[in-house]
Amino acid sequence: MSKFGVLVMGPAGAGKHLRNNKRSCYYVNLDPAADKFDYQPDLDIADLITLEDVMEEMGLGPNGGLIYCFEFLLENLDFLTEAIDPLTEEYLIIIDMPGQIELYTHIPVVPALVRHLTRTGSLNVSLCATYLLESTFVVDRAKYFAGTLSAMSAMIMLEVPHVNVLSKMDLIKGSVPRKQLKRFLDPDTSLLDDDPTDSDAAIASAAQTRGVAAAADPLASESLMAGGSFKRLNRAVAQLIDDFSMVSFLQLDAQDEDSVGAILSYVDEAIQFHEAQEPREPNDELENAWEDADMS
Repeated sequence: MSKFGVLVMGPAGAGKHLRNNKRSCYYVNLDPAADKFDYQPDLDIADLITLEDVMEEMGLGPNGGLIYCFEFLLENLDFLTEAIDPLTEEYLIIIDMPGQIELYTHIPVVPALVRHLTRTGSLNVSLCATYLLESTFVVDRAKYFAGTLSAMSAMIMLEVPHVNVLSKMDLIKGSVPRKQLKRFLDPDTSLLDDDPTDSDAAIASAAQTRGVAAAADPLASESLMAGGSFKRLNRAVAQLIDDFSMVSFLQLDAQDEDSVGAILSYVDEAIQFHEAQEPREPNDELENAWEDADMS
């Protein structure tokens, strides 16, 4: 039996929310640090292990504790299998991941989990990864390209269909012109050519704000961020992203159900959700209502 799911990822604070009230969804929380939810999960990793317990008992920090939690999950995959295996193809399995991006950019634990979930594993889930990047990143070009690089790294590591999303669009409504915003949906190096924070006036103003002492310190973080090496690094990152030409973004306002539905339509296309649904005749619902009435 086919199953369909979406792995929702992104840095902390990106607003990883794709729940839609019009869909039959099975919500899986795999963030062992989460304890507050907009929607109560149907399956919660906290029933298996929590970050707080790991940090207390193992003496690990937050990042090390998260890695331990996922390694523990990989050793206890029956926790996932027993819950997901009975699900029918009408459900969209939404898997909410932690915000620590290293879990799916350069540590192999999440790729191993994906292999278990997908067609190469025992659950045979047609899976799509969705990477959410907060829209406020577009205000800082260096931060935007760093986030885009993380999204591209996740695409390469996970090897599943992938949808990239600029989330929390309501936060920049009115502050970033629509024409300007379109340039960030398909990232390219020209965004660095007119970076407003890179102008001589902006640099001079920043130096004046920091004060002469801070500006004179070559090791100060502000000095490093405004230096030529940092600019060359940003351009190299942007050029790498442009060379691969893999990343483009959709826009999401999680408060707008139509916006969430639009993102899910791209997810459905990626996992071929509608192709697996049984065709229904226009009068099916009416006939079922008549049958229910006769039985009563």
